[in-house]
Amino acid sequence: MAFDLRQKKALQAKLRFAKVKTRVNNGATIHYIEGWQAIAEANRIFGPDNWDRETGTPKCIWSEHVRGQVSCLYSSKVRITVRAGETTIVRDGIGTGFGRATLADAAHDIAMKAAETDATKRALATFGNPFGLALYDKRLNQVTRPAKKESPGQRSKQDATKLKFELFDISGHKRELASSTEFLQAIEKTLADLQTLEALYTFWEGNIENFTVVLDQDLEQGRSVIDAVIAKLKAHARVLGTGPSTTDGQLSNANSVPKRQRSRKVLADNGNRKTGRAPIAKERRVRDAEHLKFVARHPCLVCGRRPAQAHHVRFAQPSAMAMKVSDEYTVPLCTGHHDSVHRTGDERAWWAARKIDPLAIALQLWSVADKSGETPTFPSETALKDPVGTGTVSVSRKN
Repeated sequence: MAFDLRQKKALQAKLRFAKVKTRVNNGATIHYIEGWQAIAEANRIFGPDNWDRETGTPKCIWSEHVRGQVSCLYSSKVRITVRAGETTIVRDGIGTGFGRATLADAAHDIAMKAAETDATKRALATFGNPFGLALYDKRLNQVTRPAKKESPGQRSKQDATKLKFELFDISGHKRELASSTEFLQAIEKTLADLQTLEALYTFWEGNIENFTVVLDQDLEQGRSVIDAVIAKLKAHARVLGTGPSTTDGQLSNANSVPKRQRSRKVLADNGNRKTGRAPIAKERRVRDAEHLKFVARHPCLVCGRRPAQAHHVRFAQPSAMAMKVSDEYTVPLCTGHHDSVHRTGDERAWWAARKIDPLAIALQLWSVADKSGETPTFPSETALKDPVGTGTVSVSRKN
């Protein structure tokens, strides 16, 4: 091979533990890397312009219709061509992919894409550990070991208070807080002055970077702080979404809230109607076909692909007689990631691994007043924001 020293070192390096994913199949734990990760590594090591992927015609191995759903299995062959100096290296891989959906075309589309991804990973794995070759060793000797986490009791008081808390108010003035308690109290005080959903979103977007800093400095403690912040923001959004309400004898400015937002009174986490005073115990599941179409017009939250489907976030409400959660808890996912999240046993962990809070994004989508346009827009920007502050999530990636 004519790889340079940097490329040879990268190909011989151990696979990073953080990139290894697991799933359980028939009681056995399977280790794997995701398809986008393999492609990202190829771009990093070879260079985006120095390798090509050629996919052969996929073949349907079997297909069946059971209980209103179509299931199928495909096989596909992929050829990877890498240009290293004056040398060209060619590697082939054969993979399989399973698809399941209510519509036959969706099921076959999922299976074909999964087969192509599997074949791509198998072909790239022949180049070295970064592409998943290390996972063929059951002892995982060529995978780095996870960093040891200190227990809360091992942390010093200095480490426990090392977080940096900054907050911008609605006028843009910065405040520096000494502790998480002061940080949350400052947010509560600021929320009391926000009378419209537009003002609430402005406050959120103005502090996204500050929230990210808190989360990055100490993942464990920062996560609890950010979760508390999100809970307070959601609670205030539900109050604003109920329309006119009386607070300390004064009537809120209902005319500043869009009519569609004032009419929606089902923004509670459990689907309960909110009146601004006491929750109604009966759970309600809203069905809104136009909203589902609006969500589906956005690109996939994970990879940015189109077309997308409206995915119901299953943990948003308790399971009830096989009913889907309310349509207000929907986010856009492509067919591949939609199938992936339905096959996972822990949807919360699936989203957490991608650093995306689907409930916060679903709330943002639900609160949009005008959903009739061909190009979906948001209260202040035209792109979805990752609620934990990792940036814009509706971006396209090479695949």
